[in-house]
Amino acid sequence: MGLYSVSAIRRIFANETSPCCLPYYRGNSQIISPTPRITRINEQNVPAFKTIRLQALRDSPTAFGSTYACESQFDEAEWQKRAANLSGDRGIGFIAVDNDSPFGIIGAFPDECDARTAQIVSMWVAPTHRRSGWGSVLIDAVRSWAQAREIRTLRLTVTSCNYGAMEFYRQNGFAMTGKIFPYPNDPSIIEYEMAQSVPPTSFADSP
Repeated sequence: MGLYSVSAIRRIFANETSPCCLPYYRGNSQIISPTPRITRINEQNVPAFKTIRLQALRDSPTAFGSTYACESQFDEAEWQKRAANLSGDRGIGFIAVDNDSPFGIIGAFPDECDARTAQIVSMWVAPTHRRSGWGSVLIDAVRSWAQAREIRTLRLTVTSCNYGAMEFYRQNGFAMTGKIFPYPNDPSIIEYEMAQSVPPTSFADSP
């Protein structure tokens, strides 16, 4: 699994370049073809954000605290608001796109009580692109964002019935914290918290 160019991530989060598509590098520093690609959620790609979020809720209803029935009723103003929350100081969001069709999504918000901690939300990859590395690419994007903001811990919750997601997160460096929470949509399901430490960025490693 490769990593984003640290210098490219730094320029984007420092607003030296427009928040558009992120180039993705493999270990040999070769850039993957621009399709598929990762792009930041913003107020210009709200239709793609809305599409992939509703696809995720419909495909994996027990993976999220919200529901398709609820969010499919949102008006366009609400989707614009949510995209804005994922594209500024309050949070970050990415979608994975293939030939202009979104197939993956992830978001993260800094903890309001601890600026060095952030919560990952809305993580999902379409069945057509699972087990192809793109879930890890989305995690990499959030990790790079966290490093740029000097965030040192990433947390998330995963439902007790989502065994595939638990294994995926373990493979990407997350571990159980021991905390559990009730799942709001089904009393027979609980949510486990997982977390990982985020190492500081080494500027000497920038290409």
